[in-house]
Amino acid sequence: MLIKTILNRLEKQKSFVYESLSFSEETQSIEVKIRHRSNSRPKCAGCQRPGPGYDTLPSREFEYVPFWGIPFLFVYAMRRVDCPCCGITVESVPWAKGKSHLTDRYKWFLARWAKRMSWTDVSNAFRTSWENVFRSVQMAVKWGRDHVDLNNIKAIGIDEIQWHRGHWYLTLVYQIDKGRKRLLWIGQHRKTKTLLRFFRWFGKDRSAALQFVCTDMWKPYLKVIAKKASQAINILDRFHIMSHMSKAIDKVRAGEARELVAKGYEPVLKGSRWLLLKRPENLTDKQVIKLKNLLRYNLKAVRSYLLKEDFQFFWDYISPIWAGRFLDKWCNRTMRSRIEPMKKVAKMLRSHRELLMNWFRAIGQFSSGAVVVFNLKEKIASRKSFCFRTFQATEVASYFTLGGLPEPESTYKFC
Repeated sequence: MLIKTILNRLEKQKSFVYESLSFSEETQSIEVKIRHRSNSRPKCAGCQRPGPGYDTLPSREFEYVPFWGIPFLFVYAMRRVDCPCCGITVESVPWAKGKSHLTDRYKWFLARWAKRMSWTDVSNAFRTSWENVFRSVQMAVKWGRDHVDLNNIKAIGIDEIQWHRGHWYLTLVYQIDKGRKRLLWIGQHRKTKTLLRFFRWFGKDRSAALQFVCTDMWKPYLKVIAKKASQAINILDRFHIMSHMSKAIDKVRAGEARELVAKGYEPVLKGSRWLLLKRPENLTDKQVIKLKNLLRYNLKAVRSYLLKEDFQFFWDYISPIWAGRFLDKWCNRTMRSRIEPMKKVAKMLRSHRELLMNWFRAIGQFSSGAVVVFNLKEKIASRKSFCFRTFQATEVASYFTLGGLPEPESTYKFC
């Protein structure tokens, strides 16, 4: 079967004809010359209306999907259109958009491979530039975002990740409905204005239909949710609560370990960090034995660990009333412990008591644990794409990797 016949079956171009096919010794590539039909009128690139031809430009080359590893080029002399609306413009062609020298089919080809490998590996494998891979991904993201389905979203999760060194953060909003989890929106910073931009993009009707919102205890997020999605149950789940406790225990352990060394006592807390931070069921056999020996000492780090493990019973309650009573007793006991980092945690839990009870009102069916997993994937996506310096590039990579974006239907996919 002739290559020209295959192109006519897979890439038939309305109002254009594949004229001839040749191998170029100079560029070591396959060149397909395209001409317009004699009775066709060029379309304006601005308004897409057909108009009278003005003149013809020199031939341009458009890269197509490589054939047997050989570069494959479309060669066409673009016409200029005397458009009554836009003036004199270059014609629009169906195989490429704007001034791009890559065909749309080749862009989708590179974008699909960019999901499987790092972008640098894709550029090396197909002997193209990293910028071409990025522009291909950017095109796929733009098309997907323009056609994304935002219907029937009932639960969202909101969190932030550190973007650069220092206090540089990104706010990420995920859909966490059962059966569908994806990145919905990403914005710079973690301010009140940042999350307000999401709700403006999301729309009033969709915001009013939200039933559950999972967040941490960052005040700007809580403030915006109370204003824009007050009907939704705002859940503060166990991951963020327990991470605060783990940080408090680590602070107590580090301070007490230095104090023991300074006073000349036996350094019993040396190498005990993960003993106190891990759940008992995750400890190794050696760690279990070492933890039993450590629990014999009346240390602040040990008492902090016991308070943390005692709090785990909070998540086993079914009734919010009984869970609230347990929380109040635990906070009272912690406040009397004279362990300052743990007292700060107790004060924090008291100030967010009502939101904590939402965990039981939602029957534990939604958790921002999914959000944490997505955040890890977001960091991996940045590394896979070699750590972007600009927000635009990070935004493109995030939507591309985690957005679950749709793709246009096509008669054939090359990968």
